[in-house]
Amino acid sequence: MTNKPGYHLAELNVGRLLAPTDDPRVAEFMGALDRVNGLGKRMPGFVWMMEGSGEPGTGNTEAKIEGDAQFVSNLTVWQDAASLENFVFGTVHRLFYERRAEWFEVLGKMHFVMWWVPIGHQPSLDEALARLADVQANGDTDRAFGWSYLKEAQGMKIRSCAPMAAE
Repeated sequence: MTNKPGYHLAELNVGRLLAPTDDPRVAEFMGALDRVNGLGKRMPGFVWMMEGSGEPGTGNTEAKIEGDAQFVSNLTVWQDAASLENFVFGTVHRLFYERRAEWFEVLGKMHFVMWWVPIGHQPSLDEALARLADVQANGDTDRAFGWSYLKEAQGMKIRSCAPMAAE
């Protein structure tokens, strides 16, 4: 299903950078955060994004996961799956997504999750991490799921993006 009446689609994407945020090895990724996040905020169907300090070039990198400064997260809410899919696979975001192995470790477990939230709800990072733990433990369910759970979503299949770092 690409839309659930009365709900919006939340997504969390977690990755662990290969190096600290100020290291030259991740400079290109860090330098593109404002541009890519800004594009996302202007996309049709965008609703909300968890923000960091607002400092240029930092995105939400201040939100530490497990106290590890190299873990970065992206938590957003979209009107529907089609809007999120269009941003992820139909914009410059896709180019960075395809190059994720240059900047992120391969985590070896699911690190992307989506779930439906009531319209107007802004999920916390803790809530999102609980959804991620749910999909890691139980696979796709109505409570927490990945792209394959959304039968109409074709971006992952069409783009043939192999699972690897920071999906």
